[in-house]
Amino acid sequence: MYDSEQSITGLRGRLTDFTYAHEGSCQERFASGHASLDAYLDGGLLRGQLHEIFAASAEDNGSAAGFAAMLALRAMQPGKSILWLRTLAASRKGGRFNPAGFVELGGDPLALFMVVAPDEAALLRSTVDALRCDSFGAVVIECCGSPAILDLTASRRLTLTADRSGVTPLMLRLGAREQPSTASTRWKVRSALSSPLEANAPGHPTLDLTLLRRRSGPSGKSWRLEWSRDSQRFQKPHEPKLMQRSKTLSGAMVPFFGVGQAAARERSKLIV
Repeated sequence: MYDSEQSITGLRGRLTDFTYAHEGSCQERFASGHASLDAYLDGGLLRGQLHEIFAASAEDNGSAAGFAAMLALRAMQPGKSILWLRTLAASRKGGRFNPAGFVELGGDPLALFMVVAPDEAALLRSTVDALRCDSFGAVVIECCGSPAILDLTASRRLTLTADRSGVTPLMLRLGAREQPSTASTRWKVRSALSSPLEANAPGHPTLDLTLLRRRSGPSGKSWRLEWSRDSQRFQKPHEPKLMQRSKTLSGAMVPFFGVGQAAARERSKLIV
């Protein structure tokens, strides 16, 4: 009897893994706007599936958070909102969320809700409850480190809940190591130099993006993306026009998303 129960449990596990491997083929996708990236993902990222975001280093935490916000904006649906969940530790370590920065990405602060959970257990419970609410188009889950409670079982729970509701969870992992999960995609984000616009005006936020893992397809490819505030989409970085320096220009510094001002000034010296 015991052997039979073990066999049934093992069979259920294999069927669950089979379902994860083949689900999403008929699900709706949301495009990034970047032609090459969307083509590689067969049209875009799966809606109602878990996606993980990792920062390449501590200096890239701002870029990773920005990428999470950008994906949430892309996953938005008419009449729905974005929920951003974070732990108290993440709030203390990463600082307060800047509404003005969200506006600069093209977002509407009135459509964004922020919730701070006391610990990872409360974060997980709140995430499951949020994913059951169809008032949200995307839920960003921000946490620091690699807490044991956010394991493979937890990711399965999030994936199944999101699959039923159609709400897209975006797990922002700062200072974390990669571990097994049921995430549809896993991304590594690094800040990159933006190209100045005409008259040496600050350029669009620019990211170096690597697809570390894809549950139902190839991975390992990298892209450099620009984010357009006006169209709220990713695009291929434009090639700046070569022009002579003008003594009348103030030398406005190109923004580096997620990079400190001192480091930005040093990097700006490399731009001609």
